[in-house]
Amino acid sequence: MTRVLVVDDEPQIVRALVINLKARKYEVDAAHDGAGALELAAARHPDVVVLDLGLPDMDGVEVIRGLRGWTRVPIIVLSARHASDEKVEALDAGADDYVTKPFGMDELLARMRAAVRRAEPVAGEDDSLVTTEAFTVDLAAKKVNRDGADVRLTPTEWHLLEVLVRNAGRLVSQTQLLQEVWGPAYRTETNYLRVYLAQLRRKLELDPSPPRHFITEAGMGYRFEP
Repeated sequence: MTRVLVVDDEPQIVRALVINLKARKYEVDAAHDGAGALELAAARHPDVVVLDLGLPDMDGVEVIRGLRGWTRVPIIVLSARHASDEKVEALDAGADDYVTKPFGMDELLARMRAAVRRAEPVAGEDDSLVTTEAFTVDLAAKKVNRDGADVRLTPTEWHLLEVLVRNAGRLVSQTQLLQEVWGPAYRTETNYLRVYLAQLRRKLELDPSPPRHFITEAGMGYRFEP
């Protein structure tokens, strides 16, 4: 049974989420502030976290960073903040998706299911290693190694790398990448891809310009070449 940690200081939202999630056979824990969220996460080990950014004791981004210090649990941000820079900050801190209030319950549940699926290990990939002349990707351990040292990637950078590596040699469209990494609401935010591909090239390519492994197909998408 999937366990969900709901973090929000609005009692009516917490109540609505708890009722809807329990009706769909989820196990649910709820916290009303950041400190409580971090304590519950450590004690209960949820499978997914639904997190409001506007908490009374700390900003939700601090909670994301606190969680990312020890767990890769999927985090879905639930917030009334609409500014794109705030969304990017939350995603950069380690959030997996972002749903803006007011939200539809069906959409939120779909995002949760997708986030949990992405976090599940894939059967038969316990020794899935992809090796290039510059770096090695361990899909099972979710690690990248270059020159004998682990490369630190943000969760968003890892998700993008993983989608490309799993489709090695094939063109992955901009829309597909945006939808799989950021969610359906971001299918037109092609600037995200430019920024994050540049970061991956800088961290992993022997020579980011011209790139050998992360190829841009102008106007269409990107391709990973081992």
